[in-house]
Amino acid sequence: MRNYLRIAIFMIASISFANLGSAQCENWNDSPQKDDAENNHSIYRQALKAEDYPVAEEYWTKAFEVAPAADGKRDYHFTDGIKIYINKLKDADATTKSQYVDKINMMYDQVIECYRNGAIKPTKCQDDACIEKRIGNITARRGFDMYYSINAPYGKNLAMYDEALKLAGNDIEYTFFDPVATMAVYQFEKGKLDKQQTLDYFFLMEKIAEHNLANNTKYGEYYDQAWKAAKTKFGKIETQLFDCEYFKPQIQARYDENPKDPDNLKTCIALLKKRGCSDTDPTLMKWESEWKSYAQGVNAQRQAEFEASNPAMLASKAYKAGDYPGAIAKYREAINQATDNVKKGTYHCSIASILFRKQKKFNDARKEAKTALGFRPGWGKALMLIGDMYATGARNCGDSWNQRLAILAAVDKYRAASKDPEYATDANSKIAKYSSSKPTQDEGFMRGVKKGDRVTVGCWIGESVTVSYQ
Repeated sequence: MRNYLRIAIFMIASISFANLGSAQCENWNDSPQKDDAENNHSIYRQALKAEDYPVAEEYWTKAFEVAPAADGKRDYHFTDGIKIYINKLKDADATTKSQYVDKINMMYDQVIECYRNGAIKPTKCQDDACIEKRIGNITARRGFDMYYSINAPYGKNLAMYDEALKLAGNDIEYTFFDPVATMAVYQFEKGKLDKQQTLDYFFLMEKIAEHNLANNTKYGEYYDQAWKAAKTKFGKIETQLFDCEYFKPQIQARYDENPKDPDNLKTCIALLKKRGCSDTDPTLMKWESEWKSYAQGVNAQRQAEFEASNPAMLASKAYKAGDYPGAIAKYREAINQATDNVKKGTYHCSIASILFRKQKKFNDARKEAKTALGFRPGWGKALMLIGDMYATGARNCGDSWNQRLAILAAVDKYRAASKDPEYATDANSKIAKYSSSKPTQDEGFMRGVKKGDRVTVGCWIGESVTVSYQ
């Protein structure tokens, strides 16, 4: 029973399609059914506005059968019929959907034919140019339905829009921007449109938008907004389509908004490079020169700030340049700024080294080294430095006996330094080096000094040492 019902429904639909397909461009003006047709027209139009599609379809069918071209001045019976069948596509199965699509295409073909043969001639559109533009926009709506409702292949869909654009020109309805931009970008990405074909769509759309913004007081803003939205779709392929010169005006405009802002300058340089501008491009060269000048100034300022807050670094630079007083002065600044004892001890030791090795101020040098030990007790470097002072100054420390006592004082410092693992090897090496410079037993015997006695070293050293002999 169900199968028979399906067959019956299909046969009724087929008969209905056949009847509608046989309709041409008749109007109701001379029809004996004019009153019925007009009444049916009014009823279905109101139902369609209310989106009551079943009622709209019932009365539209009656009106269409009598007068496909209505009163000869309107194309509503075709365009509204298309709306009704577009709505029916939503819940149709594959077979019925195909029939509805055929019906939609048939009505598009018929309405265009009715315009071309003069059966439909709107009051405000009498000349051939106006009719062509009207046909162009009907074709554009057909492309719109192919894109959003019928899901036609993009190649076929774009061909329909090509025809619409040829006929309607700048007067094509603004609804064409989004689907054409989407399909053009997709076809380019799939290799079905080449670069020039894609650019043709882009620049034609731009021209139409600019024309309407300037001349279409009613809808100009709609064209502008629709183009801006469509233009963003080209963004994903713009670097493949356009060269440096295309992008330069918009990047220049960005630069001009705030030419003194280094972040803006850096961004503009990056954009030029990203857009394929060569290294010899005049604008790029000019901006890179500006950036270089800015960077040099910033770097100099940062260096000055860094050096001002890092006097120890300046001290090192001064030392390398041979400016020893300057180096000492900067180390003292560093000491005043330092907050931890390790750094303070390090800077005092550096001063001690300069005073000793470069200025031969042994007493002052020892004072600084001892201050360093106050901040870093047992530090091998400072102890080694004092030991070196004593060993170096021994030859100027009086007679042979006192010179050898000075060596003992130096060895005492080396021995203390050897407890610091970092300096143990060096310290032990020096202890061995100076072992042959200790006093002799004969010298001690003559002075009544035995091994183990404590004696004071003469001259500037003035330290007590425990006597040991060679």
